[in-house]
Amino acid sequence: MNTMKLNFVLLLSALIILVAGCKVDELEPLEKNTDVPGAVSNVKWVAGPGNATLTYAVPNNNNLLYVKAVYTLASGRVMEVKASYYGNTLKVEGFGDTEEHEVKLYAVTRSEIESAPVSVKVKPLENPIWGVFRSIKAQADFGGLRFTAKNTAKADLAIEILTEDSKGKLVPTSKNIYTSVVDIDQAIRGYDPIARKFAITIRDRWLNYSDTLYTTLTPLYEAVIPKSGYKAVTLPSDVALNTSTSIAGMWDGDTNGWPRVLMTSSGVLTPQWVTFDIGKLSSLSRIVMWDYPEYLNGRTYYYGGNLLDFEVWGTDNPPSDGSFTNWTKLGTFKSIKPSGSAYGVNTAEDNTTGAAGLNYTFDPGIPKVRYIRIKSLKNWQGTTFMAIGEIQLYGDPR
Repeated sequence: MNTMKLNFVLLLSALIILVAGCKVDELEPLEKNTDVPGAVSNVKWVAGPGNATLTYAVPNNNNLLYVKAVYTLASGRVMEVKASYYGNTLKVEGFGDTEEHEVKLYAVTRSEIESAPVSVKVKPLENPIWGVFRSIKAQADFGGLRFTAKNTAKADLAIEILTEDSKGKLVPTSKNIYTSVVDIDQAIRGYDPIARKFAITIRDRWLNYSDTLYTTLTPLYEAVIPKSGYKAVTLPSDVALNTSTSIAGMWDGDTNGWPRVLMTSSGVLTPQWVTFDIGKLSSLSRIVMWDYPEYLNGRTYYYGGNLLDFEVWGTDNPPSDGSFTNWTKLGTFKSIKPSGSAYGVNTAEDNTTGAAGLNYTFDPGIPKVRYIRIKSLKNWQGTTFMAIGEIQLYGDPR
């Protein structure tokens, strides 16, 4: 046998021995004890929106590991919730109705031995999808549909929106909105000013659905005001800038890269403003603003110089002295953090919303303007300097 064949035979033999010696690992209980634990006792429950919170007394058993609740949703989905033996509370959720539902509680040992079940019937309060559905108000908006609703339970919800395709069939828009805020104020855009049918329904994460709201609306005309026409304007009363940034940083296509942003002087603590030209007289519908995300736990929105309270002004003839003569206030706005969490603390929804750009809509009927002023009244830090990554104006430049 030549050397190559010998090496091959030895390698093959080693692999056979290795495979034969391998043992498949299996998940096993922490301990091996066949004693059946006692059942939980003194079970009580309190109804919540689409859920119920259960309290109980755990059995006296040193081998106890957790308490388990098993129940079935109206959809047929079997649910299982576990709670450590250190506590005496667990929540069963996902109910889409207010009917009675049986919940079985088991005490479980470290050996995964279950007690006899204790059955209790709970009757949850109304699922939050229904309150949100009843509160929906839909109206035509620039380029699409705008709707508001109340989510007093702060439930994690999906708002699913369908609209007509070219054959008049209602189809999903792929513009679903996921939110847990109390005051829902959302819009979907990208539609021509032609009457179309929309359908809106509310869903929770357990696939419970509300009824469907049908409405026919005609989106208002809206077009992008091209950034190619934007130019910086410096008037006597305008605030000084951070020396590393420029006004043109607001329309260079980079939403968060330093120093391609606008940052104004942090030494001015009174209201401050900047001015620019959008290149063409236009009836404006909205401004989208990408706040500059500061470096805090990664990148953080609703922080530092990001605008909290501000105004947008417009004119077709700015006076050379920098005063507000001839200027019209187009809107007064307040930035809203979806979660309402503390300063410097953001949820995933906060960061997603900030990164997508914040929409501020002007009221219909405002005069045509060419020059814009952004006036900072207060930033998230509590002073007045501005940190803006990018802007985009929309409207009718015809």
